[in-house]
Parts: sequence; C-alpha cells; structure tokens
Amino acid sequence: MNDLIQRRKLYQEVADRLQAMILAGDVRVGDTLPSERELMERFGVGRPAVREALLTLERAGLIAISGGERARVVRPTAAGMMAGLDAAVRQWLGDAAGVRHLQDARLLFEAALARRAAAGADAAGIAALVDALAENREARGDPARFERTDVAFHYVLAQMSGNPVFTAIHRAMVGWLTEQRTISLRSAGAEAGAFASHREIVDAVVARDPDAAERAMARHLGEVARLYWLAREQEPDPCKTAS
Repeated sequence: MNDLIQRRKLYQEVADRLQAMILAGDVRVGDTLPSERELMERFGVGRPAVREALLTLERAGLIAISGGERARVVRPTAAGMMAGLDAAVRQWLGDAAGVRHLQDARLLFEAALARRAAAGADAAGIAALVDALAENREARGDPARFERTDVAFHYVLAQMSGNPVFTAIHRAMVGWLTEQRTISLRSAGAEAGAFASHREIVDAVVARDPDAAERAMARHLGEVARLYWLAREQEPDPCKTAS
C-alpha cells in the first residue's frame, strides 16, 4: 500500500512540474513536450510516472496525446474544463440535496442568461430565439422531439451571450439534469406550461425587458423543479411493492 501511495505522489509531482512549465510559458500552445525518455531523465523517474503525469495533463485539457507522437500543448477549452467535472458532479447528484443545489444553480444561471439576452441581444440572436420557439411549438405532442427542442431553446439563450464558458456550462447542466427535464415533462400539462413559459421569455427578450425576462425564466425553472419533485414523491416505494 505504501508503495502505491508513493508512486501516485511521484506522478503528481511530475504533472505539477510540467504544468508549471506550461503556465510559465516555457512551452507554449502548439509546442511539443520533451519525449518520455527525456522527461524520465530530467525528473529522475520511471516511465509509468511520466505516462501517468501526461495522462493527468491530458485530462486537464492542457496537452493532447496522439499515438506515436510527442504530447503537444493545447489551449484548454471551456467544454473540456466542464467535462473534467462530470464524474464528480454525477456522484454529487446521487442524493436529493445535490440535485436541489444544482437545480438552484441552474435557475440562477439561466435567469441571468435571460436577463443578459434581453439587455443586449442583437437582431440575429433574437431571430434565432424566435426560430427556436417556433420549433418548440411545432414539437408539441411529440415528447421526445419536444424535449430536444426544449434543450435547443435554452441553448440559444446561452449562445446569445457570446461567451463560450456559458455555452459549455449550459451543455454540462443539460447532461447533469437530463432526468429532471424528462420526468417533469411527463406531468399532465407540463408540455403546454413549458411552451407558454418559453413564449413569455421570448416576449420579454423581444421587448428588451431584462427584469421580465429574468422573472419569466426563474418562474419556468422553479416550476420544472416543482414538477420533478412532485413526480418523485409519487413514485411507488419498491420496498412496499415488492412481494
């Protein structure tokens, strides 16, 4: 056990030193890192420590590794940064408290996106939002399609921000809260209610009314959360139904 811990600390030290080189600009985006053998000699470690260190940096989005080639320094992407959180967040969502916290974070985040869209959207952004609403309207009655167009509608608001961090956060939250959207839309009247909320958000954005857009989004996502927990409460208890 002690040997395993020591090896783990060793590759982390190598990863930390390589990361320091990248952040200091000793190697820049597009540059290749020294070969594995050169790194082994420089740091006085074995090949396993070097390879694990490189994999750690790859997972962090700092380098790209292609078979048979030296690792290359790359510019981290917002999507890559969010992907690094995926496993931890999904474990965190294993209990009700974690789900509620993320629902609250989504509400705050998307309400702010709606406010920002209403405050500064250009004509192209508004046109894209109107088109997304039309597709959502046409999808009513088709649960799978409605859910897809629901996601697309909210994504347009994230795109309207012009900030790739916001679009990456939105994509990540869609994945993390997929169950919430699917379950809440099964409730009677939920589809009509969701579309009405989307239309209210669009009306506020078109009217350039940030306060109304923020309120409409907050009400919408608050209702989504309410329907989700109501449906969860009504699920049969497997302990009681088992025979």
